[in-house]
Amino acid sequence: MIICNRWLPLFISIITFIRNKYKIPDITSLMITISELTMGTPETLKAINRLLPQLSASASAISLDRLSELVKSDNTLVFFCTDENGYIVGMLSLIVIKIPTGNKAWIEDVVVDESARGKGIGRDLMNHAHEEAKKHGVKSIDLTSRPSRESANELYQSLGYEIRQTNVYRYKIS
Repeated sequence: MIICNRWLPLFISIITFIRNKYKIPDITSLMITISELTMGTPETLKAINRLLPQLSASASAISLDRLSELVKSDNTLVFFCTDENGYIVGMLSLIVIKIPTGNKAWIEDVVVDESARGKGIGRDLMNHAHEEAKKHGVKSIDLTSRPSRESANELYQSLGYEIRQTNVYRYKIS
């Protein structure tokens, strides 16, 4: 299809509007790789500390020692998503819990860089975590999300997550 230069801006605007309205990812920029964090490097640390404040204003930067602890953990799997240039654009933590009633998991710290949102990266990270959870014999995955994170909540529900009828409690140690 040939589009006259005069109509091109209008055509692009219409396509962008439709993509945004129906949450269709921009397939021109989906060249991503999802990997498990297996080594704590200063570059990875810098990327994680860039993403954490985008997740929560109260999130504190972590140290290289803390990153190394996460890498060595048998229960915590940190996945990160890189674009075609190797730039880390998202991350997710999958925590596998082995208890007498079976293996369960929690997903925490799901964040996609502001510059890469709306392109299906969060969905790809979540689907990757689902596959990894299956490999670990997990029966169910829980997560929490603030109501103000509307896009995230829509994503979770579109993936089949249901709001549980339970109370969530927190006991602060310090």
